Amino acid sequence: MRDLATEPGRAAGPSRRLVRGALGALAAAALTLPLLGAAPDPAPPATARLQQAFASAAAAYDVPQSVLLGVSYLQSRWDAHGGAPSVTGGYGPMHLTDARTALASAGHHSTGAEDPRGDDARPALRPSEPGPDTAKLPDRLTTLPRAARLTGLDAETLREDPAANVAGGAALLAEAQRRLGKPAGDDPADWYGAVALFSGADDRASATAYANEVFAVIRDGEERVTDAGQRVALDASPDLAPDPSALEGAGLREGSAAGTECPRTVSCEWIPAPYEEFGDGDYGNHDLGNRPASQRIRYIVVHDTEGAWEGVLDMVQDPTYVSWQYSLRSTDGHIAQHVKAKDVAWHAGNWYVNAASIGLEHEGFLTDPDAWYTEAMYRSSARLVTYLSDKHGIPLDRQHILGHDTVPGTTAATIPGMHTDPGPYWDWRHYFELLGAPLEATGPKNAGAVTIRPDYDTHRPVFTGCETAGEPCAPHGSSAVRLYSDHDENSPLIKDIGLGSTPTTGVNDLSSRVSTGQQYAVADRWGDWTAIWYLGQKAWFRNPAKTPTAVPAKTKMITPRKGLDSVPVYGRAYPEAAAYPEGVPAQTVSPLPYEVLAGQKYVTGGKVPSEYYYAVTFDPASHQVVRGKDQYYEIQFGHRVGFVRAADVTVVSS
Repeated sequence: MRDLATEPGRAAGPSRRLVRGALGALAAAALTLPLLGAAPDPAPPATARLQQAFASAAAAYDVPQSVLLGVSYLQSRWDAHGGAPSVTGGYGPMHLTDARTALASAGHHSTGAEDPRGDDARPALRPSEPGPDTAKLPDRLTTLPRAARLTGLDAETLREDPAANVAGGAALLAEAQRRLGKPAGDDPADWYGAVALFSGADDRASATAYANEVFAVIRDGEERVTDAGQRVALDASPDLAPDPSALEGAGLREGSAAGTECPRTVSCEWIPAPYEEFGDGDYGNHDLGNRPASQRIRYIVVHDTEGAWEGVLDMVQDPTYVSWQYSLRSTDGHIAQHVKAKDVAWHAGNWYVNAASIGLEHEGFLTDPDAWYTEAMYRSSARLVTYLSDKHGIPLDRQHILGHDTVPGTTAATIPGMHTDPGPYWDWRHYFELLGAPLEATGPKNAGAVTIRPDYDTHRPVFTGCETAGEPCAPHGSSAVRLYSDHDENSPLIKDIGLGSTPTTGVNDLSSRVSTGQQYAVADRWGDWTAIWYLGQKAWFRNPAKTPTAVPAKTKMITPRKGLDSVPVYGRAYPEAAAYPEGVPAQTVSPLPYEVLAGQKYVTGGKVPSEYYYAVTFDPASHQVVRGKDQYYEIQFGHRVGFVRAADVTVVSS
């Protein structure tokens, strides 16, 4: 691509000599890019240097500061992530992408060996996970090298120095404005087209959705302290009305949302997963259904892809692979739908959950704390989940908006192989704020239940094994809270008898941790410590009053019915044997190796029916939903949810 900043007849940006000189001053001032041709301003307070960097870069490249701040917020929420790349190789506050460099050093690995169908009525399907592919990288994954050409700054500096990164983003916006033949200037409304092109999307729908989201941020305003302790603010501009017609001459292809089930506020395309026979009586990669007429859709399952966008799309279009309803792209939040909501995708490793859920795959890697998820993807996902929640009546709580890591094993044998994504670095607290269902205290100070809610940015538990077994992961904000057998961090970690292994701090070890938004019954308190009922035992976590890890909750809980010493816990709510008609083999109602003991309580997500979706042939004529008389309660039992028979328990209030 040509360096438009130096082409004759174009509004030139700063010269390379001046920018290099500015970089020297930038290094000396530690995050301050002075206006070119003027004496440097006095150094701002340490916590205001990033704000000053935005002001300086906006002035240097003649880009409205609000536009620069809005784009950066949608990319990274102004975080620098210590110079580490996102899942798509995006660096710094502007998420400048250098995917080839990032993926060359990636060391990601799979998160389990589960059968994604989780149906005992047919052979297990065990596909391998897709890996990163650097052979062909689209333009949206190579914006950092372009920024280097435009600014004259070297790639390493753009990756590691937040102020230089901001300058690179400003240069890209200025270049996009010139490509559109638009003049530079201070009016944010004139920059709609440049913002849309900054997304890197090659279709108009995706670029438009991205720009709309940026301008929503600018209208609403934002303020926060970043991961590096920088205080950044964007004043609200509620009357801002940009002109979308600026994109008409951009040469983007016309995308189509035809066939999709998506809200109008996101960009969405139909890339179907194949329903095909491929020999030996087998077929893939999902089952046809008639939901919600046949079965209610009760869950949305959040996954990460463990692979890059293009490779993941190749996989879901393979009839011998697995499937999910939607994929979400990191760079701009673009969505691809693969399976209709009426049909059952193979994604959660538990057939009972698959038959009643919609699966969302987010471009990401759970074992890399700094392969961060972009704000664009969080927001797009939240818009989609809110739409699906409204359409299907799915409650916005952690017993219905499930992580793949909270889906239970179907039997004792499957527990160790269940997946653990999206992992401890998915920001559940922020996600639920975007869903319009913030995780707040709902009960009095000493309520009988709590909602786990640490401060994501400052809560940084130690994890190991992200890159090398046993080695510490990079310190990072987390949604996960570790559990101990006593009110002492030197006491043993809580053990999960279903896993049968000694608990560790491994990033994929779920045996002794809870996650933001999950709710548990309080079992005891001791100073700054709170105990909850967890996997049949008291589990302790630090919960100091000044910086609480959990907040009080008012909710419904179950406890064993009077006269019962214990009740079994199940991984699926299947019908009793008598409910199965002739020709449909009865599925075993097999308890997991856990029990709810007398006197213990567990938060319930409500009553669920006993159902089994029989679908083992390509011809859907034989498919049917079997319903039993038994009823179950879904409970938050350990890190994962579980089910108990309604006849075994009593419902109480916290």
